[in-house]
Amino acid sequence: MTQANIRNFCIIAHIDHGKSTLADRLLEVTHTIPKRHMLDQVLDNMDLERERGITIKAHAIRMNYELDGTEYILNLIDTPGHVDFTYEVSRSLAACEGAILLVDASQGVEAQTISNLYLALEHNLTIIPVINKIDLPGAQIPQTKHQISELLQVPEEEILLASAKEGVGVEKILETVIKKIPQPKGKPEQSLKAMIFDSLFDSYRGGVAYIRVVDGSITKGQKIKFFSTGKEFEVDEVGYLRLKMVPAEKILAGEVGYVMANVKNVADTRVGDTITDAKNSADKPLSGFKHIKPMVFSGLYPTAAENYSELRDAMEKLRLNDSSFTFEPETSNALGFGFRCGFLGLLHMEIVQERLHREYNLSLIATVPNVEYKVTKTDGQIVWVENPALLPPPDKLGKIEEPFVSVQIITLVEFIGNIMKLCTERRGNYLTTEYIDKSRASLKYEMPLSEIIFDFYDKLKSTTKGYASLDYDFLDYREADLVKLDILVNGDPVDALSTIVHRERAFNYGKSLCQKLRELIPRQLFEVTLQAAVGSRIIARESIKPLKKNVTGKCYGGDITRKRKLWEKQREGKKKMKMIGTVEIPQEAFLAVLKVER
Repeated sequence: MTQANIRNFCIIAHIDHGKSTLADRLLEVTHTIPKRHMLDQVLDNMDLERERGITIKAHAIRMNYELDGTEYILNLIDTPGHVDFTYEVSRSLAACEGAILLVDASQGVEAQTISNLYLALEHNLTIIPVINKIDLPGAQIPQTKHQISELLQVPEEEILLASAKEGVGVEKILETVIKKIPQPKGKPEQSLKAMIFDSLFDSYRGGVAYIRVVDGSITKGQKIKFFSTGKEFEVDEVGYLRLKMVPAEKILAGEVGYVMANVKNVADTRVGDTITDAKNSADKPLSGFKHIKPMVFSGLYPTAAENYSELRDAMEKLRLNDSSFTFEPETSNALGFGFRCGFLGLLHMEIVQERLHREYNLSLIATVPNVEYKVTKTDGQIVWVENPALLPPPDKLGKIEEPFVSVQIITLVEFIGNIMKLCTERRGNYLTTEYIDKSRASLKYEMPLSEIIFDFYDKLKSTTKGYASLDYDFLDYREADLVKLDILVNGDPVDALSTIVHRERAFNYGKSLCQKLRELIPRQLFEVTLQAAVGSRIIARESIKPLKKNVTGKCYGGDITRKRKLWEKQREGKKKMKMIGTVEIPQEAFLAVLKVER
């Protein structure tokens, strides 16, 4: 089929605006999937995706549709919907010529909608605005139309109305996709250039790259090269994507498909990388590729020490299908052997933990999430610290820089004051307020990433009664007055509870944490002292009173010295027990750290 009859597009939307449901209806209308194989959220093949109503892993599918007697190939490249996966979204957008901008009629334009829209406009994509869920009782169609019209600078009559759940307006969307989205502009006669927009690992065939061929063509038996690594492979199979992979002889310029080339490591099929012909190589790769860097770090430890090797094997398998997940072994005095893991964000961290628990039946303890700090020592050496325990001692510490992000919050006008107060408490620098319409506003701040990764989103939702949406992008590293806060149990530091906080917050956070731990750590036969320390200075202290046996219960009358001897003997025994006894810290104590107000 010629490029004139190919359309490559994606759907961009905020979480829970009906993106997966619309994809289901498109597949039904184009008869891509037989009715007996049809499920809700058919492209979301992970249980977690179905339960949470979010897309975690990008998917692509090829549909055939006939309009005015001409058959067209429509390649729908689904995108993840969360801010953690912004890079994957940008690569999926780069593989398309157009995008359906989907907005919930009851929710209106939200932060992630705008963020992904700007990404699409950066790639010069043709935007087709669609208002979804028009059948809901709370649908505010005129207001939503006005918001989209203001945002895109398009007439309101060009905005399509649909109900993906009921199947209303779906054929009109397909018709508009064919008429408005331009055909691919690849050059079939040039040397191969194909972009990887996603990859996965097959146990038998190795790394599978999902590709969009920009120029040239890719055929079975062809020798190919990956630009980022320089590695060469022979193509074992190519084809296009239905619900399953359908082998083909070749994939031409403008088409979307997959390639298998016996790649043993999925890390070689990096998202955004360019594939070219090994013999007749292209001059330069396609633009936009970058190495994905973890932004949030946390330690994962098995609750039972004997499960360490099982955890390592499970993580190895998980990394085969998720090259953005990183881990390396580490040891904690409190928790034993475990791994320091790097994630794209908090949702990514939650998903990995949940998958380890569900798919591999592992019970885990996670330490406090941290960001990566840029530390300059007094001798000028720069070190990157993602584990507070590895922070150099104060006498060797020059300065600490932390990652800053630009934050966009969209909310109802009545909650602006609450949000400003919250952002100021979290060390935010106010930039601008823009009014989308009479009732909604967009606030922009610059904030430290460490202030967002804890409970900022929960606080934002509660302070705005749920009427706020958040989006953020990495900016740069900036110097800050940060200190390492240690928690001492009976004078011994518990490295898994250490964290890096702003100096002004250290006292309140240390005091709150000690009070919380006092409630959670069980009483012992000796007194347990909990202390929060910054360097050698103790800034907060709590004590857990000992359990006491009534040793004089059997003494009836007689001289008081008899009782005093027994009390003295008990006191000596407790002193000795405190010297040799250990305190078991329950799993709840490590989880409590996440809930303590910073």
